[in-house]
Amino acid sequence: MTTSSSHVAVIGGGICGLAAAHRLARHGVRVTLLEASDQLGGLGSFFAYQDQWVERFYHCVMPTDDDLLGLLEELGLKDSVRWRKTTMGMIVDGRRHRFNSALDLLRFTPLRLHERVRFGVVSLLLRRSGRGRDLDTLRTEDWLRGLYGRRVWEEFFAPMFGSKFGSSFGDVPALYLWQRLGRERNVATRGYPGGGYKAIIDALRSAIEGAGGTVRTSVPVHRLHSTAGGSSLTLNDGEVLAVDQVLSTVPLPVLRGLADEELAACLPRTELAYQGVVTAAFFLRRPLTGHYWTPVLRSGTGFDGVVEMSALTGPEAHGGSHLVYVMRYTDRTSRLFARDAAGIAAQWTAQLIDLFPELTPEDVEDVRVFKAPFVEPIHPLGYLAQRPPTTVDGTSLRLATTAHVYPDVTSWNSSVKLVNDVTDRLLDDLGRREVGARVP
Repeated sequence: MTTSSSHVAVIGGGICGLAAAHRLARHGVRVTLLEASDQLGGLGSFFAYQDQWVERFYHCVMPTDDDLLGLLEELGLKDSVRWRKTTMGMIVDGRRHRFNSALDLLRFTPLRLHERVRFGVVSLLLRRSGRGRDLDTLRTEDWLRGLYGRRVWEEFFAPMFGSKFGSSFGDVPALYLWQRLGRERNVATRGYPGGGYKAIIDALRSAIEGAGGTVRTSVPVHRLHSTAGGSSLTLNDGEVLAVDQVLSTVPLPVLRGLADEELAACLPRTELAYQGVVTAAFFLRRPLTGHYWTPVLRSGTGFDGVVEMSALTGPEAHGGSHLVYVMRYTDRTSRLFARDAAGIAAQWTAQLIDLFPELTPEDVEDVRVFKAPFVEPIHPLGYLAQRPPTTVDGTSLRLATTAHVYPDVTSWNSSVKLVNDVTDRLLDDLGRREVGARVP
């Protein structure tokens, strides 16, 4: 462990902020984490249901999540991850289909027989077909339309990408899909930590505080000033916190709202659109299909995906109830995002019952609706050359946000990977500063 007298403030208590504060504190850095809300975790935050804690938004661990699994090992939680084989379904035009094997594909009637055969062959070779290509400047639509054919793109992929990225779906760099395939690698095994994601968040907080760090919630930053010589953060209650370095993990649009005029002129000019998400967590008395993930295409629903979380966790993780998430990615200025939770819950409950007629209103124990405004950055073509640096010239400010994880897919794993890189550089700089300060 290195020891530093420098004081670092971390803005944001999501996985990026928590992992960064944990790593800095472990290396002897004096660190203060500031979270605006009353709860840590960001998209991994949770709510109480009966005697359980439940995530507001669905999460899972993939076997390829080396950076996240490394963090869990540091926290003593890696062995608590429960791994299960999961399956995938597909709902198209209101009809349910299995979508896991070659036989399922041959029976997938929304595509014609020759399209199913082509789909299977191309999907097996998709990763290979992208090697050596500049996928960062290639539109996803152009790549997939050329490989799979016009109709498969229009009937199958376009609705799926549209549900994720809105009207810009066709312009998303093909590198996004390439990286997603690399993370998932066609494996059906997924994991879920014992005690849920709250266990990870609680362990990170305990580790930070145990190493001498400070974690503060319900402390929004009102104004941030940063020069090469240090930074000051004005908190909402008027308190001013002077530190040597700041690491901000909040989305760039949020950071611009915190920066004073001098700092704002130094911030990266990268302009990214973001998709938010509206999610409803259903507690049911019975399972649906048992598939972990089911896209919903052209079926007249306000949501476009169903995640049966209990297929991964088991119903015992939620007091015997079957937990199902339905979701829709949407811009934070959309009518859906502005709609009241009760109206969304009523409409989506009716639509879920329409999709699954075996489900009755009495089977629905409870519904909770949650919204997040900044979930998925929409990267333009050629974003590798536009991606902002993690250091801000002329300041003592570092950045570790979802705008920086590209080309990796936005996930807890990519967040931890990014934080490892950013904190490595910060620790190196702090070490050089400390050594320099001791030289007579």
